[in-house]
Amino acid sequence: MNSQVRRATPQDATAISQVILQSLRQSNAQDYPPDVIAQVEKSFSVDSILTLMSQRQVFVATIDRQVVATASLDHDVIRSVFVHPEHQGVGLGRQLMATLESIARDADIKVLRVPASITAEGFYLRLGFRKVRDEFHGAERTIVMEKGLRPD
Repeated sequence: MNSQVRRATPQDATAISQVILQSLRQSNAQDYPPDVIAQVEKSFSVDSILTLMSQRQVFVATIDRQVVATASLDHDVIRSVFVHPEHQGVGLGRQLMATLESIARDADIKVLRVPASITAEGFYLRLGFRKVRDEFHGAERTIVMEKGLRPD
């Protein structure tokens, strides 16, 4: 597997949107009802991704130059970590998280937070995050997690 993590460009917006929508529909749909998935999907259109790219540091993981995963850093909050279902479980999410943690350390951020989906809670626990609390946005349950960062 020839994977690379890099900063996203506006040309990646369509591929990022597709990765997120596929992940929502296949992976997250196991933990959330269809109406919640449909509501969350609205936040990840191509135009929405382009807007988010102007507000956050967005990264992609590629295999053979094809975008297969994404994650972003919004100050001290990790957001929108998604790996295409066909590429889950091979370390791409970990690669993206390592990149975001390194950037956060360089920015002297002491604690990283992430609003995790039910689907991703175990992933973040394995990376050293701990659950802080549950939040509910209508029927959507989000698990707020955090991790203290030690200097490299």
